[in-house]
Amino acid sequence: MPSIAEQKAALRKQLRKARRDHAAALPREVSALVFARPPAPVLDMVPEGATIGLYRADTGEAPAGGYIRFFHERGHQIALPRVTTLDAPMQFHLHTDPYEESDLVGGPLGLRQPAENAPVVVPEVLFMPLVGFTENGERLGQGGGFYDRWLAAHPETMAIGMAWDIQRVDDLPVEDHDMPLKAIVTSTRIYGPF
Repeated sequence: MPSIAEQKAALRKQLRKARRDHAAALPREVSALVFARPPAPVLDMVPEGATIGLYRADTGEAPAGGYIRFFHERGHQIALPRVTTLDAPMQFHLHTDPYEESDLVGGPLGLRQPAENAPVVVPEVLFMPLVGFTENGERLGQGGGFYDRWLAAHPETMAIGMAWDIQRVDDLPVEDHDMPLKAIVTSTRIYGPF
């Protein structure tokens, strides 16, 4: 029987490919409309004036750019993760230019992120990417543990996953350090709140 780590690695490989293939197959017109704004039940979960944590999507991930611009236009402070090294904790820094992204710099994992001098904040609501999920809120992340460690240190933050429907699985190997989500938003439905 494979270990939990081996099971997770195999699932990540399978689900990343499915996610990439699904996203690549979407016509450009559809891609522009998907995840343009949060659905009303999700908006009802977001407190007025809350600082919102989001992410810059990597290839195949559910796009978060529409949500970033939507919440920015509604007056929310937007925060993006900043990673310095693989073993250092992730922090969230303010992101003030969601249209031109002039306040972002290249990061060590190949994603643009806020500059080091951008103010550090703790989002009250965090929309986060995932590799896989179950319909009861369990998630499979990228494997680095950045989000799990951050959420363990900030249990007051409401975590909401963003994913394609293709990423839902019936069961996931879950460990004690795997942090559950409050809800999951896909392009066709909402799971939760849990």
